[in-house]
Amino acid sequence: MNDFHVYDTTLRDGAQQERLNLSVEDKLVIARYLDQLGVGFIEGGWPGAIPKDTEFFNRAKTELTLRNATLAAFGSTRRPGLKVEDDPLVQALRDSGADVVTLVAKSHDRHVELALRTTLEENLAMVRETIEFLRAGGQRVFLDAEHFFDGYRDNPAYALEVVRTAAEAGAEVIALCDTNGGMLPDEVGEIVGAVLDGTGARLGIHCHNDTGCAVANTLAAVDAGATHVQGTLNGYGERTGNADLISIVANLQLKRGRKLVPESSLREATRIAHAVAEVTNVPPYSRQPYVGASAFTHKAGLHASAIKVDPNLYQHIDPADVGNDMRLLVSDMAGRASIELKGRELGYELGDDRELLTRITDRVKQMEACGYTFEAADASFELLLMEEVDGARPSFFEVESWRVITDSRPGQEAVSEATVKLRAGDERMIVTAEGNGPVNALDSALRGAIGKAYPVVEKFDLIDYRVRILESGHGTDAVIRVLIELSDGQDSWETVGVGHNLVEASWEALVDGVTYGLVRAQGRQAGD
Repeated sequence: MNDFHVYDTTLRDGAQQERLNLSVEDKLVIARYLDQLGVGFIEGGWPGAIPKDTEFFNRAKTELTLRNATLAAFGSTRRPGLKVEDDPLVQALRDSGADVVTLVAKSHDRHVELALRTTLEENLAMVRETIEFLRAGGQRVFLDAEHFFDGYRDNPAYALEVVRTAAEAGAEVIALCDTNGGMLPDEVGEIVGAVLDGTGARLGIHCHNDTGCAVANTLAAVDAGATHVQGTLNGYGERTGNADLISIVANLQLKRGRKLVPESSLREATRIAHAVAEVTNVPPYSRQPYVGASAFTHKAGLHASAIKVDPNLYQHIDPADVGNDMRLLVSDMAGRASIELKGRELGYELGDDRELLTRITDRVKQMEACGYTFEAADASFELLLMEEVDGARPSFFEVESWRVITDSRPGQEAVSEATVKLRAGDERMIVTAEGNGPVNALDSALRGAIGKAYPVVEKFDLIDYRVRILESGHGTDAVIRVLIELSDGQDSWETVGVGHNLVEASWEALVDGVTYGLVRAQGRQAGD
């Protein structure tokens, strides 16, 4: 691992993302996930400058046991005109207890003169003296050369001198930073190669994604000789984010054959990426390479036909290599192959009955033309399959009628009241319930009406509700699509409803959702 560094800066640079605010507890939890991924270094933050980061390093001494990673503290070189031993921020780096310190230093002459308001010579002294001070205290030192690429283009001689000074003072790695994120891969490769030839220093790369090229720029730097890569999990970071560390590692390990993390750890990448997204409260990006929910998802019928023969025909790796799964979507683009494969995924072998397969395919296309979508509503599609295969949709209750009344009075919040009449088991039930909206009221009334016959519905929660206006040019007369997601505390499932009436479409999706949940519960009981 010393031959090549995988360095994560999620807890510091990634935390600078808009609306991302990590507590100390959050940072400790994420650090454990990063260690599970197998990264070599975890940058924990800036002790001394940020109170939460000081607390993080104090708590990490007793609460954090890392098996793969080394904890790194981030900080700056001493301030201009101040002796290094008198700078409290440098002393805080020593006091952090971190084995590694990553110093940020200016390598762009204009930043030295305008931002630091000091001389180029003083900046070099700040770099040299801070590194030597920390090294004398027994800490390893890496250096982030901030704004390096822009600085190199403006004044290559000075940018190179910063690198030489850091290496001669004892910095193990000098990471060249594309701080503004404006570089392109050919430029990065050319400059990294020139710096390597001109200094002989060990180089790293730190890229931001403002051109959408952060991962590509990182790979270009590695091709040119960089042996230390920095990034953040899920590409978190300021503005458009940092290089996504999972994409970097997966590309280098699976495509270039570099063993950077244990294979068993890489197979946990999807789980870890999504677990960290839960901690940060930033929804996972479905189209994220390798670990996104859509990374190995296929919709077109042509793709499905090929995948039926060999999944690798439309997939660049085995999804299991990064802990992900192949998914097939059912839509109006689906052919018989898509329906057959999706059915097999759900436990139905449809290939032997061409008439049934054609009937299901035609029905899906007709329903999609009316506004339904099954690519985001697997539960509704499975209920449709059951109806076509078994000749009837699963039925646990028979609805006689339902209604909703919303009472709104000046100065008060509107309250909805729903009444549901149905038969469940051997009983006729009439239940009225209130809610903070018509759908909430219907959900409560429906589950109240069938709860005696099916107590398991008490575990069901409506966790997401989405409305899409179709043919919006029709105004309030437009067709409305409703997607709802229910959970039983263990798993979740989505259903769809369509209609001109918002409440009616919601009711259809809700009934499908509860019905599917009962099917699942029934299946679990049978399995027990």
